[in-house]
Order: sequence, then C-alpha cells, then structure tokens
Amino acid sequence: MAAESTAFTPLTLPVLPLDDEVVLPGMVVPLDLNDADVRAAVEAAQAAARSEPGKPKVLLVPRIDGTYPSTGVLGTVEQVGRLADGDPGALIRGRGRVRIGAGTTGPGAALWVEGTRIDEKVPEPLPGHVAELVKEYKALATAWLRKRGAWQVVDRVQAIDDVSALADNSGYSPFLTTEQKVELLETADPVARLKLAAQQLRDHLAEQDVAETIAKDVQEGVDKQQREFLLRRQLEAVRKELRELNGENGKDSAEESDDYRARVEAADLPEKVREAALKEVDKLERSSDQSPEGSWIRTWLDTVLELPWNERTQDVYDIQGAKAVLDAEHAGLEDVKERITEYLAVRKRRTDRGLGVIGGRRGGAVLALVGPPGVGKTSLGESVAHAMGRKFVRVALGGVRDEAEIRGHRRTYVGALPGRIVRAIKEAGSMNPVVLLDEIDKVGSDFRGDPAAALLEVLDPAQNHTFRDHYLEVELDLSDVVFLATANVLEAIPEALLDRMELVRLDGYTEDEKVVIARDHLLPRQLERAGIGKDEVTLDESALRKLAGEYTREAGVRNLERSIARLLRKVAAQHELGERELPFTIRDEDLRALVGRPHHVPESAQDPAERRTAVPGVATGLAVTGAGGDVLFVEASLADPETGAAGLTLTGQLGDVMKESAQIALSFLRSHGAELELPVADLKDRGVHIHFPAGAVPKDGPSAGITMTTALASLLSGRLVRTDVAMTGEVSLTGRVLPIGGVKQKLLAAHRAGVTTVIIPKRNEPDLDDVPSEVLDKLDVHAVTDVRQVLELALSPATNGAAPEVPVAA
Repeated sequence: MAAESTAFTPLTLPVLPLDDEVVLPGMVVPLDLNDADVRAAVEAAQAAARSEPGKPKVLLVPRIDGTYPSTGVLGTVEQVGRLADGDPGALIRGRGRVRIGAGTTGPGAALWVEGTRIDEKVPEPLPGHVAELVKEYKALATAWLRKRGAWQVVDRVQAIDDVSALADNSGYSPFLTTEQKVELLETADPVARLKLAAQQLRDHLAEQDVAETIAKDVQEGVDKQQREFLLRRQLEAVRKELRELNGENGKDSAEESDDYRARVEAADLPEKVREAALKEVDKLERSSDQSPEGSWIRTWLDTVLELPWNERTQDVYDIQGAKAVLDAEHAGLEDVKERITEYLAVRKRRTDRGLGVIGGRRGGAVLALVGPPGVGKTSLGESVAHAMGRKFVRVALGGVRDEAEIRGHRRTYVGALPGRIVRAIKEAGSMNPVVLLDEIDKVGSDFRGDPAAALLEVLDPAQNHTFRDHYLEVELDLSDVVFLATANVLEAIPEALLDRMELVRLDGYTEDEKVVIARDHLLPRQLERAGIGKDEVTLDESALRKLAGEYTREAGVRNLERSIARLLRKVAAQHELGERELPFTIRDEDLRALVGRPHHVPESAQDPAERRTAVPGVATGLAVTGAGGDVLFVEASLADPETGAAGLTLTGQLGDVMKESAQIALSFLRSHGAELELPVADLKDRGVHIHFPAGAVPKDGPSAGITMTTALASLLSGRLVRTDVAMTGEVSLTGRVLPIGGVKQKLLAAHRAGVTTVIIPKRNEPDLDDVPSEVLDKLDVHAVTDVRQVLELALSPATNGAAPEVPVAA
C-alpha cells in the first residue's frame, strides 16, 4: 500500500484552466498563448518567478462544463516561444498533484489560489502485490503500444519504476475520456491509481480485440460467400456438361433422392427407423442443392444405413469352452470368470426355452470392474468377447467432459456426429457386441454437461432397449450389449451410475498368481518383442518370484512386465556385445547383476536396528489407495515439557476423518491410561506429535484409528511394536474396534510387504472369504473387538530394568 499522504509547504499559484483537457504529472504539453486565460496565468507566473528561485509555476486545472475538480497539477513553464504553426506558445511540464485550497491574490490578471502538495511516494521495496501490478501494467501497455507500432515508446515505459509515474504515464493514452483522466487525477493513492489505469487499459484492449474479431469475421464471411457462390455456379456448369456428354454419368438432386429412397426401402431396418428415414428422404427431395439442410440429411441417412440394425453374432454356448478360454488368457480373477460363465449359462437356458426377448428387452449385462491399475481390467474385456464369440469394441472415457460424446450432437450443428455408443455399435457391425467403457471413473463434467448423467440410460438394463441418441433421434436397442466398465477408484463413480452396474472387484494378485502370469503370459510376449527365442533365454521361477516380491511390489503386473522386458533387453545387449553366450537361464542370484538391487525389501528382512519399528512410538497400518493396498507407518513422539507446547500436532496431509481418529485415539488413552498402566500425565503436560510418512500423499479415512492408538501406547509404555504385525480398524471413544473396508486389498498388501500377523475388526471376519487361501495360509489373522486386545497382540513384552526411553520431538 502507499504511504499515508503528508503535506508539503503551502503553495500560492496562478490558475491555468484547461477546457476539456487533463494534464497529469510527468506530462509535457504545449499551450497556445493566444488563449487569454493561458496567457494571463503564464505572465502571472513569470512575474512571481522574478522574486523566487526556479522556473515559473502554474496550477494546471481541468475545467469541465465550467466546474473545477478539487485536485490540480503543479506545472513549470519550461519554455516560451513559437509553436509549429507560428503562434506564440508555452511548453509546460506537470510536476505533481496539488490539493486546491482557498482563493487568494497575486500579480497579474490570473486567478490565484492556495494549494498543498500531495505526497505520492510508495515505500521501497515494493510489496509483492504492488510489484505484480507494476508488471501487469507494463505488459498491457507494451501490448497496446506494439499494436500501434510505437516501438520506440516501449523501452521508455519499461524503464519507469516509480509506481506514481507509471500510473500517470497513462495520461498520454488517446483512448481515455476526459472523465477517466479526471478520475486518475483525483486518485491520490499511487497503487489505487495504477490499478485504475491498468483496468482502463485492459478494458480498451478487450474492446479492440472484439472489434478486430468482428471485422475479421465479417470480411471472412463475405469472402467465403463470394467464393462459394462462384464455385457452385462453376460446379453446376460442369455437371450440366457431363450430363450432356455422358448421359448417365452424374446425378442431379432428384436422382440422388431416388437413390436414397431405394437404399432405405432395400435396407433391413426396424419399422419406426424406416418411417423416419423415408421422411428425411422426402425432405431431401424438397430441398435445393444450395440448402445446407440437404447435406445434413445425406449425412444422417448414411449413418442410419450403415448401422447394423438387425445384425447379431451367434453366442457360443459351449460353457466349458468359454471357461477354458478365460482361464487360458487370464490367471486368477475368479469372480469375473464366474460371472461370465453364469451369464452364458442363463443365456443358453433362455434361448433353449424361447425366452430370448422378454418385455422388449434382451439379456444383456452391465458389469463394473473396479480395481487398481495393472490387474487386467481392460484386457479382460477382449477375453470375454473371445469367450462369448462376440465382437469387441473399446470406448475410452478418460477425460471425456462433453455430454454430447455419449448422446451425440443435435443434427443442426455443423460437424454433428452420433455419440460414442452409437459409433461403437457401428464399428462392431452387430447389435450385441462386448463394449468396454474404459476408465469410467475418469469422466468429468463442466459447462458442456455431465457425461456420467448421460450414461445412466445407457447402463440401465430397464431403459437401454429404447436408447435415443441426439443425432439419430430414433430408438436404438442396447439391451443385448454386454457393457464392461472399468475403474480404479470406486468413490469417483456417481452413486446413481454405480447403482445400475453389477460391481466386481479385482483387488490384485497374490505372489503365486503373479509368477503364473509372468511365466505363461508376460515372458512369452516380451521374448517375442525382444527378438529372443523361447529356447535361448529362460527365467527360473525363483527369479520371477523375487522380481514380483522385491523388485515390483504392486497390485497389478505392469511393473513386473517392465522388469522382465528390462532383463531381456540386458541379456540381448550383452549377447550382441559378445559378453554372454546363449542359451542362458536367469536365476534369482543373477538379478542384481542385471537390473540392480531390490527396491522393496520386507521389514522382517532388514537389520533389527534399521527397522522403522525399532523405536517405541512407530506402528504399521494398512491402507487402500488407487493403486491397491499398501502398508502405512504411523510415528508418534512427545515434545520436551520445557520447550514444547501441549496439544496434538498432526502432519502428513491428513483428511478431516483421519484427524478425528487421532483425537479419538488420544482421548481414549487419556481416559483409560491408568487401566492400561500408561503414564498419561505425559499426554496432559507435553505436546503429542503424530506423523504419517510420505507427507506429499493425501490420506484420509477412519481405518488408521487402532494404528494411531497402538503407536501412542507404544510411545508412552516404551514397548516396541512387533515388526511382523500390521493392523487396520476404526477406534471408538470406548475402545471398540469398528469395521472398515478393503480387507482383501489390505491383506494382499500385508502379504506383499512380508508381514505375518494382521489385526482386523471382528465384524470384518466375513470379508476373509474373499481373500485367496494361499494368502490366508501365510498370515496369522486376529479378529478383535477391543483396543486392549490390539495392544496385547501388537506390543512387545515390557523389558525389566531401566525405565523406557520416550522419544522426544525436536
């Protein structure tokens, strides 16, 4: 902000009125001395200057309709001589703002007034927002000057650093009205004046852009109409000559209409679609060649005639064969395979009993495949189509924000197209394809509409047999289509849309499944891409297991495939350089030499002193992210009672729910500390700090409640949390352990991380049925109902001897 205005020594100055003109400080203006008021003021100033040092001084005041503002400009008479036209004139420079006071007397015929200089300085250095304002004004002024070709003035504007002088420089702008200049004159605060000048310049540039755009559009429109008219006349002449020379070559509009009518009548169309198409043919016959409506009708008719209205592929009802295809192309994913097998079995029975169509609806399906990246959701769609003997079409929805992408554009728009669903049916060439709606959770919405809302009818089995695309405007039966929607995050799908789909979760692969996938699918594909024969390089199962467990800890297999590709590239390069002979078998001991050290070493495999839980106050939790399950460490410390303030500090980008869980954990320990034999006095007098590492990653949810409680209990008791224990569960104020979600993903993450003991809420026991048996066999899962049970399981036994050392925050 500008410094508060302060007054200088009062001035007594002759008034030089300017009719409908405004001079700002810093401006130099020539004035005609033939004007009586100007001559009187200059002569009076010269008379007064004889008794004072310096140049003659006048007060430049704009006179608008006979009235004067309360602020004028102190001006000095720099030179008196002749103007360019030969008339006598004076050159006057504006020096600074003067607040006008009462009238007084002085030499000469001019009006004299008393005035006070206004301080317009801004303190140095400039505040941040003022510096940004200066930068913005200079950019706007430079843009305007360049448009006018005034390149020599650009450098002068850029060299002005004073805020007040920069704002007053806009007084030279010819586009400003007298009222706008008076407003600038009367704004004493330099920062406010610069904001006003910037806004005036910004508005003028916007008006210029609009005017230029309008002029350009008008000119382009006129030129286009003239060219189109000339070309159409030439085209008509050419067609006429062709008809005269070749007879049957070339068609006029009537012949083209007859051609479309014949095509519509010959096509196998539903009755209502045929009626709509014939109506459009009638319109085409009545329209002229120059009418744009004719082009729209032709495009619409071509689209309708290309759609496979009554084309359907025959489903493969070999249930055993379909299951064998799914098993051969994808390992694991039993839930999806079972659902497709059930669908085929029901379809077969309906067909056998003549129940293919019930109430106008066929037996389609809408499945939502939700899971972390890399588990095979997208490739599964192609396998489903292969197993069913249907055509496959993939529709990518990631980043789609326009509702017309789903429902199509109205035909009146230039370049209108049907929506992606209609285009998928057209591409498949049948009315019963498998359509994969990829990344449905990435659909956005903006001013153009909400594509997720348009999908509500598409994915509703009770409505999609009468789906209407905005472009077609005829009913399209989608009830026989198998829709597979894929998503990474369930919460990103609108509730109404999710309700219309059957949810199938793909929570990631076990280590054994990854080894099978790598051996049967990934390795053969990468051998082919690397140009290596199957008998030239083999990967031992121990190497694949180590790659999956220690090099690529993930829910899916994308990074595992990249690691295999990197291994094969390395071997191929070494062979070409003569460093390695083929055939070669890669074993687990060869991995370090080929691709470096492992990236994910389990906590249990580390040195005891280097483990995160090697000090009290650190516990291992389990979480679910968009990339699958993951382990989450919680760290707690107490502040020094002499330096740290009491209270709870939370770090790690935590959401509101997780912050509330920390408060609940702290409150429980404060109220039940004596029962648990904990020194709760430390919680009252010393600050508690809870931190979740990976602070750049946002975290939220209630399932870290028992983990935070365990970390605080470990901190107060000095007992370490067992390295092999991970936990998940919501905690209540009474110490109850409440159920949470994502149990399967969390147990898979614990298994990948080398954890052997997992604590879950008792009410989540039914979820263990979804966990693969090979994972449950390697985990010791404890279902608990109370925090006291958690502490008994998670905390190591108390050590005898010296009192425990409690970590103190720095």
